[in-house]
Amino acid sequence: MAGRRRWGAGAANGRVDSKLLTQPKMTSSLGGAGRTRTRCRCPAGGGARPPSCACPLFYEAYRSSREPCLRHVFETYQPPITAAHHTCVGLGLELLRRLAALDRRFAGLSRHMYLVSCEEAVDHADRYVAAAEPDAWRTEKEHVLVAMRLEVAGRRGLMLLDPGYHVARVVTVMRDEMYPHTGWFTQSKEGDTRKDYNYAFAAAAAGGGGGKEAGDAAYVVWRVRDKRGAASPEKVSHSVVYVRRAFANPVEVAERRNLVYNFRSLLARNTKGQLIAGVYFAVDAAAAKQFTVFYQEHGVKQRHKLSFDLFECLDGKLDPAIARGVALCSDQLGLPASGLSELLCKLAHILNDASFVTQLLSINQAIILVSDDN
Repeated sequence: MAGRRRWGAGAANGRVDSKLLTQPKMTSSLGGAGRTRTRCRCPAGGGARPPSCACPLFYEAYRSSREPCLRHVFETYQPPITAAHHTCVGLGLELLRRLAALDRRFAGLSRHMYLVSCEEAVDHADRYVAAAEPDAWRTEKEHVLVAMRLEVAGRRGLMLLDPGYHVARVVTVMRDEMYPHTGWFTQSKEGDTRKDYNYAFAAAAAGGGGGKEAGDAAYVVWRVRDKRGAASPEKVSHSVVYVRRAFANPVEVAERRNLVYNFRSLLARNTKGQLIAGVYFAVDAAAAKQFTVFYQEHGVKQRHKLSFDLFECLDGKLDPAIARGVALCSDQLGLPASGLSELLCKLAHILNDASFVTQLLSINQAIILVSDDN
């Protein structure tokens, strides 16, 4: 599908995307044993992963440009895709690169794998999947997955892999929803909080996709069932994955979208997709500049809310207990002992730039409004 977006330049990054889809040259560097890649969405740039966190790159590009209008920088900036910059786009491309090794056993297998685009939190999923293909001008396409079509005894289906959301399994989506269809599964469970996922072809896809046969259906609906506490009602949300064609412009669209999210996280998970450690925070011009840090200590998850102000100047005056907790989190993220503190210091300075934050939130809101009717 067309990937041109109103807020993206298109021309330069279109060529970047095409090159990445055919030659994703990224190094293989996982964290410690039993640890998966870290996913980052930060307000200053594309996703980041240990050992080198490049969160300030977008902000540095903005400052060095001497351009007062952040939107102009946003439209022309080329988000880097390397082993040190991994959001769902980088993770998907890296997974495709690694899966190419299977060609030695299954000749040509990698040629049948491709990136697919995903629209998250769709309010009107039935209406969305009724179209032959998504409207490129009214969709966000903020997430990508890896897909491959399959056939079992004449029955058609799809294989989905989602490293961006750390889904620690291969999801099989059969059109008839019979074996080996994955169905509902628990993605995460901690205390009385539980999140379940389900992937299924959209009921309207066979007819809405221009009369294609069922195995070539255009959409997969990803349902998320979220339960937080016994007293809270269960929430169900729907995201839609467009699977008929490969996503041609993941950098120009999804990676660029990542630059201006108003909620950021840097997370480490184990091989089962369970959270180990991380930091997360909201970008809000009016609210106090705080973040949450969590990590494992003696088998118990510790969680603390801290102020960015504590890290504006790394002069060694940080409370020893806080410094120890941040160092533990840094280690569990795969960063050097002082890596997380240095990153928090950079973020503190970025968040103190009122003009940058205000413009970033304005761009984010403009993008939301484009797809508000989905």
